[in-house]
Amino acid sequence: MRIGIDVGGTNTDAVLMDGATVLGATKTPTTPNVTDGITTALRNLVEQTGLDVAKLDGVMIGTTHFTNAVVERLRLQPTACIRLGLPATACLPPMVDWPDELRDVIGGHYYLAHGGHEFDGREISPFEPDEIRGIANDIKAKGILAIAISSVFSPVNSAFEEKAAAIVQEVLPDAQITLSSKIGRIGLLERENAAIMNACLRELAFKTVNGFKTALTEMNITAPFYISQNDGTLMNADFAMDYPVLTFASGPTNSMRGAAFLSGLKDAIVIDVGGTTTDIGVLQHGFPRVAALAVDIGGVRTNFRMPDTYSIGLGGGSLIQTDPLKVGPQSVGYELTTKAQVFGGDTLTTTDIIVAAGKADVGDASLVAGLDRAMLTAVEARITEMVNVAVDRMKTSATAVPVIIVGGGSILIQGEINGASEVVKPEHFAVANAIGAAIAQIGGETDRIFSLAEMSRDEAMAQAQREAIERAVAAGASAESVEIVDVEEVPLAYLPGNATRIMVKAVGDLAGS
Repeated sequence: MRIGIDVGGTNTDAVLMDGATVLGATKTPTTPNVTDGITTALRNLVEQTGLDVAKLDGVMIGTTHFTNAVVERLRLQPTACIRLGLPATACLPPMVDWPDELRDVIGGHYYLAHGGHEFDGREISPFEPDEIRGIANDIKAKGILAIAISSVFSPVNSAFEEKAAAIVQEVLPDAQITLSSKIGRIGLLERENAAIMNACLRELAFKTVNGFKTALTEMNITAPFYISQNDGTLMNADFAMDYPVLTFASGPTNSMRGAAFLSGLKDAIVIDVGGTTTDIGVLQHGFPRVAALAVDIGGVRTNFRMPDTYSIGLGGGSLIQTDPLKVGPQSVGYELTTKAQVFGGDTLTTTDIIVAAGKADVGDASLVAGLDRAMLTAVEARITEMVNVAVDRMKTSATAVPVIIVGGGSILIQGEINGASEVVKPEHFAVANAIGAAIAQIGGETDRIFSLAEMSRDEAMAQAQREAIERAVAAGASAESVEIVDVEEVPLAYLPGNATRIMVKAVGDLAGS
């Protein structure tokens, strides 16, 4: 049996699953301290189901904790970046494209050093150990322990990053080092940004993961727990401490995986309506479609794997402005049950509109019985328009496709959806996000450029697949269950040496499950 938990901006959801069967589900308001909300959700679920926690095989948690830290510019650790690439790359230093306030929060410390490789593995300049040792001593003098190391084309050859890390670790034994080759894809600035962002979150990740462990210990739960990644798979707790940045956007991803599981559809558009936002994504072979372009996180461009989603400010707690008519993007969030009119509050929300229109039974309908009918119709039309425009943006053709609606706020979607071959709202739709966390497998990915002048295409493909499998096993998958679920190859005609880019995704079951 597994427990899946998803922490959203409005609600924290938890489900208990025995195989493919949902035994119980609960939804509780998210607390400012995320750990408290998880503890409350766990306690409610155990009481509701009479669960013997000794029978649990694992607890899977999806959290917005690290995304919120970056967006809010809070709880971030001072960080230094070492880039290996001189004499190249000096014109665009690390963090050059960061928002000033975010760069100031982590200190803006960076160093340029010799090293780096061309796309085919040739050195840009020789690695200089004494140069790195001098940089490490300067970082030590500043009292900085979070360090990101990037090197030009390190996904092709990560040797210089690893050598630099070993020297820095000698000088600073307590340093928390992030290598860009372990996180990002091809593209120096975006990959480096992802590494710096990961480094500044490492201390918070340690505290957060230990907080989760404390919450589980208080409930006498001894089963291992895992953290949701943003590609629909899981990583073990220790791996999450090292790579907190991989949790970004795990909420929408969990919802999409849960939607695929509950509906049985592998290729569809998913609309996940929460209390604050609606996230629209595309399922391909049961997993979220991955964004092809750089993804903006808190104003910073990154290129690590992220689901291709589109968010709009529409949720169950969205505020309604009547003159002129406006729906969202502001929301009462987790205060919905105290501020919405159907719950005795004085704030007009989308939930009040749907209840007043007789489309949902939430709270006390008599409290909104006097709302103007014309206004109700106008708001409903506006909600339908917002959803249709968002769905159209995510489609890649005019062909009608299935649409799956999930999320606690999905009572808002009552009108027709243009371009939908069918609209499915499966059982347990309100907690699809927690179900997505509970059913998730362990994943690993590699993204590299190979020169086919030096090896055959089959050799390059085998090497890429082997790396993806090794990363899945390192994240907690059982080696014998890992399989390749996605392979993408892009020949790079603009590079010499018959170069090709190979991206491989591997997925396996939890070790010991």
